[in-house]
Amino acid sequence: MNLRYVFLIPLITAVPIVAALQFWPLPDRLTNTPYATLMLDRNDRLLGARIAADEQWRFVPVDTLPDKYRQALLNYEDKRFFAHPGVDPLAIARAAWLNARAGRVVSGGSTLTMQLARLLRDDPPRTLPEKAREALLALQLEWHFSKDDLLIQYASRAPFGGNIVGLRAAAWRYFGREPAALSWAEAALLAVLPNAPALIHPGRNRERLLTKRNTLLNDLHEKGELSATDLKLALLEPLPDAPRSLPGSADHLLTSLSSRSGQHLFHTTLDADLQRRVRELARQHGQRLAGEGVHNVAVVVIDHTELATRAYVGNMTHGDAREYGAAVDIARSPRSTGSVLKPLLYGLMLDDGLLLPDTLVPDLPTNYGGFSPENFDHEYRGAVPAHQALSQSLNIPAVRMLREYGLGRFHSQLQRMGMSTLFRSAEEYGLTLVLGGAEGTLDELTGIYARLFASAMRAPSYPVATLQPLLAGRESARPVLSPGAAWLTLDALRDVARPGTARQWRLFSSSQPIAWKTGTSYGLRDAWAIGSNGRYTVGVWAGNGNGEPAPSLGGAATAAPLMLDVFSLLGPAAWPEPPLADLKTVQVCSDDGYLAGGRCPTVERLAPLHSHFETVTPYHVRVHLDDKGQRVHSQCESVDAMRHRDWFVLPPGQAWFYQRRHPHYRPLPAWRDDCLAGARAMNSAPPMALIYPHAGTAIYIPVELDGQLGRAVFRAVHQRAGATLYWHLDSAYLGETRHFHEWALTAEPGWHTLTLVDDQGFRLKRRFKVLGK
Repeated sequence: MNLRYVFLIPLITAVPIVAALQFWPLPDRLTNTPYATLMLDRNDRLLGARIAADEQWRFVPVDTLPDKYRQALLNYEDKRFFAHPGVDPLAIARAAWLNARAGRVVSGGSTLTMQLARLLRDDPPRTLPEKAREALLALQLEWHFSKDDLLIQYASRAPFGGNIVGLRAAAWRYFGREPAALSWAEAALLAVLPNAPALIHPGRNRERLLTKRNTLLNDLHEKGELSATDLKLALLEPLPDAPRSLPGSADHLLTSLSSRSGQHLFHTTLDADLQRRVRELARQHGQRLAGEGVHNVAVVVIDHTELATRAYVGNMTHGDAREYGAAVDIARSPRSTGSVLKPLLYGLMLDDGLLLPDTLVPDLPTNYGGFSPENFDHEYRGAVPAHQALSQSLNIPAVRMLREYGLGRFHSQLQRMGMSTLFRSAEEYGLTLVLGGAEGTLDELTGIYARLFASAMRAPSYPVATLQPLLAGRESARPVLSPGAAWLTLDALRDVARPGTARQWRLFSSSQPIAWKTGTSYGLRDAWAIGSNGRYTVGVWAGNGNGEPAPSLGGAATAAPLMLDVFSLLGPAAWPEPPLADLKTVQVCSDDGYLAGGRCPTVERLAPLHSHFETVTPYHVRVHLDDKGQRVHSQCESVDAMRHRDWFVLPPGQAWFYQRRHPHYRPLPAWRDDCLAGARAMNSAPPMALIYPHAGTAIYIPVELDGQLGRAVFRAVHQRAGATLYWHLDSAYLGETRHFHEWALTAEPGWHTLTLVDDQGFRLKRRFKVLGK
């Protein structure tokens, strides 16, 4: 035979073998294995798990086999694992000899790779043809995978008793920890268990399992893997009892994360101990609130020094689970925001130089295109410092501030801050946007507040569009509010009135400073409380998952007690010093908070460094008085006989409400009689205001039971307590009022003009429209 053919025979034989190894399809189970879902806390402690689709507890494989388990597994199952190509001829020969001597099958001679092949083929009958198929698949697996990969594949598919599959599931179910934390005794047990998984169950001759484990431990000691002390301690460890039940302390979060991602392993920033304690607080408060008709609560706790969520209670339900949506993750469900957006508007206006903390904001009856906001107490203050309007959560000043700032701008800024739930245009929300007309989620809003505090502390910030404080891995991004504006906003929120008795909150407030805001949605459906101390931001929502209102619902009374109890659990944290590098000092009038301009007594106040508040006080005017204190001007009094004074004076409508709460407020003196004509000729502002109706308002006059038109009550105020007002509707004189200026009148549908004239001849006109039936 030609020698060239002698050399071609092995090559011709090898080609189809190599082709088969390379191109023969691998088992589908390698890529289509159903895994259970596992969620771990920041320290790799278990928070919750969900069983796989095939009802097996099979978790995603570990990245690297722990050394203890690796040594135990190789020593017990396949000592020559790294020396053979998937089939070990020595092991097969030894098995054949043992089987022949025993007269029955006592050893299969399978390598770890062959055992993996068997697992991938659904554990077929143990026959010689099947054994041959296992050997061929083992060779193919060795061709495609590294030895380390094969070890991980085997460990992740080995049976560990019942429906527990794989090393990671076994470590959690039997020992409550990740495989990397296993002891020598635990690693040895899991190395021998797949060889006889039924022995793990109580009453199944567990002494045999213990003997197997201890024999392996002794072998490891003899090979120098275990010291004598480690061996002694390992032999003392008992076998685990029945598989542990897995915790479910963050089930709603696990469901939400699973629905948003195809992952089966979630490493979160939660703290398992804090999660358990916050959940228990939510349970206690939820049980109390259920008696008041409030059946759902949710809590989010964020460490704003790292912008990482530490606790997340998506929904604690008391009551009918189906009716109140016990399975719904309410912390990620859009709900009416109530007043919790007000601080954000305040901070934005500070940054834009539209106000300072002490700047007076009007608080009087207001109507914009038929929208008439009201304060929670249905009262008016005339004018109130902006920081007090925020801390007291007054609706009318907030609406006026929003109108000045710009509805579209605020809508856009909220989206930049991270509100992904604003699915309508700014115009559709209207001015109700700042009062709860929009929808927000607890996790997003708590994250926004956390970033607000992080900005005040000049801490790192993260992308608002993809803020995932539950998951690791974020990049830097510029905060929306400057550190100065953020700090001033939080400083205003430290003045929020506390619910409950004064003594209770004196004791609480002495323990730690907290900046917080509450909110209650229209119709008493959502109660909010979000606050921050020096380290943590806590957000609480309370209400009913089905949207059912509750008469007792309120942010301060319902959500705030739980929030404050969570802060008590967290413990005190030092309040940050003001970021002086991001603040500047300005001189403002002590009574209205505007720039002084030399017209008023002044105080120093802080403002954001790069803001440009430039409004000089509009409420201080130079008045000229005679020797009796009456107002005069140069046409009725010589200049050298006048006394000149700077006077704090609010517009009549604001002044009338303001002086009821500020007895020290002094209205402008009346004009001297001989100066009235000149004052009117100079178009001096009329000293009265019409509280209702507003300019251009459309009003409805009801029809009485007898079919006649009813009456609408019009209301006016005057700077002078004893002034007389003369009322005119169109060209008809109605009558006069003194002290209290109200008039009930009727009018036909259409436009009308109401004219008021006071006893000094000053005149005020107001157009309004009466709607038809």
